[in-house]
This record gives sequence, structure tokens and C-alpha cells, in this order.
Amino acid sequence: MDKKPEIINENITLFQKDKSLSFGTDAYLLSAYIKSNSKKACEFGAGTGVISLLCLAKEKIKSSLLVEIQESLSEISKSNAIENGFNDKVEVLCKDLREIPKEYNESFDTVLTNPPYMKMTSGKLNDDSSNLMCRHEVNGDISDFAKNASRLLKFGGMFYVVYRPDRLSELLFACEKNNLHVKRMTLVYPTTEHVPCIVLISAKKGASDGMITTKPLIMYKDKSNMSDSGFTDDLKYIYEHGDFPKEYR
Repeated sequence: MDKKPEIINENITLFQKDKSLSFGTDAYLLSAYIKSNSKKACEFGAGTGVISLLCLAKEKIKSSLLVEIQESLSEISKSNAIENGFNDKVEVLCKDLREIPKEYNESFDTVLTNPPYMKMTSGKLNDDSSNLMCRHEVNGDISDFAKNASRLLKFGGMFYVVYRPDRLSELLFACEKNNLHVKRMTLVYPTTEHVPCIVLISAKKGASDGMITTKPLIMYKDKSNMSDSGFTDDLKYIYEHGDFPKEYR
């Protein structure tokens, strides 16, 4: 844990591993996309635990199981939970998500994940093994994530995912195949002149058919100013409230 801690949204103090992937927009948007009132959540590929910590700070969830296969990141997530006063609300499990013990089956209201989004056959493979596992599907693909989310969720539980739009068909197929019916989807665009860069979905275990596709989230007013001062009103609202505006819910 070589990086100095930084203060991020919701006044969370975040320790990160040196040279590791930093906390970014996709993680924050996922935490904001999650609806409140989940008693028991589980985060797959939790990394530093930041998404669960943000949800705990906003009281969207009461507790979270952080599943992370890398021991070094698991230790950092434990430190982050302690540093932010959530030690009694966080359990860290250093394990491949495909090997989560059966005792956890059907015990969660919510499963959330910002999974690796690149196939091993696509993109430049990172020389750093830790970052490689964060970006590429070294330890399971989106089908494995959906299958095990369904296994851990109670009937009616929610699965929240942030993913790449160019792999949306695979995400939707994986969900439907595992009795996770997508109920809400939002495409995120840098500006109106760009193609989407992120897709957010929420899926409900055992739900009937029927999905709402929200209006798109445009992050910046203009491509000439893609900084904080160029945020759209919707993105400003998300960063100020840790939640999406009501028309997205």
C-alpha cells in the first residue's frame, strides 16, 4: 500500500495500491446507480472496496461482503473499511468468486460489480499482473459473474453492473441465462458528439419481463471542456447527491 490515502466523494479516505488502477468515474457512477435500502450486499471484484464504502456512507446498504481474489487488494480493502469506520459492516473474502462457499447462497439482497471488461484475446495485456486481472477476464467472464450473482441473491434481489457498451449483448445474455432480468439500463456518453463509453444496468432475480431504458447520461456539455467545470447538470447532481436524478430511477 504505497500510495498516500486520498479523500474522495462522501468524505471517504481511500488507500490504494501503488501502480494499481485508480478510483474512477465508472465506479462512482455504479455506486450512485444503486438504489437504497439493501440490508446485505456483496461486491464481486471489490478491489479497494470503494464502491461498497460509498454505498455504506450514503446508507444505501447496511453491510457488504467484499469478494476479491488478489490478497494485496483484499488487505487494502480491510484497511479502508477500518479507516472509514465500517469495519463492523464489512466482511472481506479473498477468493475467486466462482469458489464462494455455498453457505452464502441466496443470502444477499444486492450484488454489485465493476468487472473486468476485456477478453484475453483483445486489447494490450498489462505487464502488471494485478492490473491485468482488473482489466482482463483472467478469473472468469461476465457469464461467471452473472451465474454467481444469481446463486448468491435472494429471490427478488438486485444485480448492478457497470460495463462496456460494445459488450452489452453479452451482458444481457448472461443475465437472462441466469434468471436475472434487466429492469433498468442507462447509456453514458462523454458528450453528445461521442458514442457511449459506459453502460449501467440493474437486473432483478426472478422478475417478469419488462425493461426501462432511461434517457442517456451526458457527462460534459462540450468536448472542448471535459473537466469538472464542464459537467452537465445531471452529472453535477450525481456528484453532489451520490444518486441519479429521479428521471433515471
